[in-house]
Order: sequence, then C-alpha cells, then structure tokens
Amino acid sequence: MTTNSEPIGRVALSDNPGDWPAVLDGALMRASEAMIPATDDGLIRGDGAFDAFPVRDGRPFARSAHLDRLERSCQALRLPCDRAAVDADVDLLLTAAPPGEAVVRVILTRGGRRLSRLEGLGDPEELTRPIRVLPVVYDPSVVLNGVKTLSYAANMLAGRRAVEAGFDEALLIRSDGTVLEGPTCSVFWVRQGRLHTPALGTGILASITRRVLLENLSVEEGTYSFEQVAAAEEAFLASTGRSAQPIAAVGERALPQAPGPLTLRAQEVLERAIAAGALA
Repeated sequence: MTTNSEPIGRVALSDNPGDWPAVLDGALMRASEAMIPATDDGLIRGDGAFDAFPVRDGRPFARSAHLDRLERSCQALRLPCDRAAVDADVDLLLTAAPPGEAVVRVILTRGGRRLSRLEGLGDPEELTRPIRVLPVVYDPSVVLNGVKTLSYAANMLAGRRAVEAGFDEALLIRSDGTVLEGPTCSVFWVRQGRLHTPALGTGILASITRRVLLENLSVEEGTYSFEQVAAAEEAFLASTGRSAQPIAAVGERALPQAPGPLTLRAQEVLERAIAAGALA
C-alpha cells in the first residue's frame, strides 16, 4: 500500500487517534491511512489474531513473550504468521513512538494483512482508582481457550453490561459460577492473607502480566467460585495496560481493603518489570 502523505516521524500522541503511527504490511503511516479491505474475513468474521504490549520511552515490555503468544494464537487458528515481518513492523513502529507511555497493538487478519499500531495507554488516574466489578455469565468456546482472536465482541458486551448496571467493569464467570477473568485482564484476590487466581485450566488467557506476578509473588492457582472471590479481603485486576487495579466491590459486597497490601505489592512488581522492559 502506498500513501501520498508526508512521511511520518516521531510524533506526539494527539487527541485524534487517526494521527497516531501505524504500520500496515511494512509501511509506516498514520492510523487513519491504514485500511483493511472489506473482503478481509478478519473484518467480516473476526477471523484473526492480535496481541498488545505497553511501551515506555520506546522500550517495550515483554515484547518477545507477547509476540510468542501471538504466534501460538495464529497456530491455533491455522493462520499464517511471518514472525520476521511482524518484528520488522514493530521495529519500524517504535521509530515513531513518542516519549512517554503507549501501547503497541499487533493484528494479523485472515486476509493476510499485518497491522501494528500505537495507541494511548489511557488516563492513569482511571487505571489506578478502585473499581466495582459485576459478575457477568460468560461461557467461552473451548476450541478458542487461550487464543487472542479478533472476536472480542462478547468480552466488550460484558463490560458494557456492567457499566449499564452502574459498575465499572465485568468479572466473567461461567454458568456454573466458576470465576474466570475480566474482559481484558486477569483477576487476583486475597483470602486469609493468601493471594489466589484462576488456573489456566479454567479456560482463561495465559496473560503475560499474570505470569510476571506468579513468578514474583506467592500465588495459589485453582478453580474458584464467585462466592469465594466476593468474600475476599482485597482483590485486583491485572493487565499490561492497567497494572494492578484495586477492586473496591465485587457485586454488592464492598471489600475491606482497596487497595490492600498485596495489591500495592503487585503494583510495585509490575512497575519494576515494565520499567526494566522485563522479558523484552
């Protein structure tokens, strides 16, 4: 794809996402110029894979781990993935990354398009304030367990339902009451001083942020009910974008501590990892 626009260099992220940098099939351009054809099943059917990781002052967090996971998602979908081309796209995108924090999102579509784009990280105050989560029943397709596909409509709808009900975010639970994760994040909670999180066998995503926390904190994994989470002393949602965001209430039950000491400890672990570009 060619563009008649002036070459894009290192730019500040404006209020217009269309001005932010993107790389489509190896060409650097503004996001507003990166077009996916209407015939691409990535657009029409959500048939594609993606991954995303934060970048701070041009230094990515766990880039290799995230792109390894992208390859695994593509393998599960029988979707071609040219890792060398993806790495080259990301390298090119980072040449246009401004100082400060942002997110790199990499998308591969069934139609064979590679899109890497730079996105804003979000309001730091919104990402750290204690939030209220609402349980939303979500029974994921077993065939897609652990795969980051473009088909995130159900996750987004769960979040919208939570907001419509007066909450801040959804907590996904199976119809049998088993706790899974947030729409785009992992969940952790503390009971009797011990940190817990759902095991990968429940069908949740193998989150890179989750892995960093498991490697640096004492965490018990298992299959847990919503009632066990609602009885927590403290809890938080974790992702590369939000770090460890404290949960103030699970359903109608307010938690005693938000944030609690283990939530603050998790924030410290993730801050150090991101600042160091851990696993990059």
